[in-house]
Amino acid sequence: MNAFRGFSILAVVTGVLAGCTSSERIPTPPAPQAALTPPAAAPSAPAFAGPVFDGSGVCTGTVSTTAASIAPGIGECELVRLKGKPPTDVLVGEGRSGREVQVLYNEPGAKELYFFVNNKLDRIVKT
Repeated sequence: MNAFRGFSILAVVTGVLAGCTSSERIPTPPAPQAALTPPAAAPSAPAFAGPVFDGSGVCTGTVSTTAASIAPGIGECELVRLKGKPPTDVLVGEGRSGREVQVLYNEPGAKELYFFVNNKLDRIVKT
């Protein structure tokens, strides 16, 4: 009977150890998938009208408005008409708000920098 008891204990221990070394695992449930939504459309750039500076600082057309003074809201080429001479330098680029242009005039005793956003004068800095 001792042999049977020893065999029984050996069988139990083997069964327990076999369970510990098993490579079988309980499968994990798949992660929930988010509902597929189409990507949001990119916002379109704000539209602007009138002639503008090209990359070399030349106006692309003729000015059709007749502003009487340099004030916020006038167009890039309207500034040139009001100043009566071409700018010293022009930087044209794209920014967060759309088309951004910086126009520099070296005046006697000072520099004037005009900032345009989408062909509208936004601000003036005089140094």
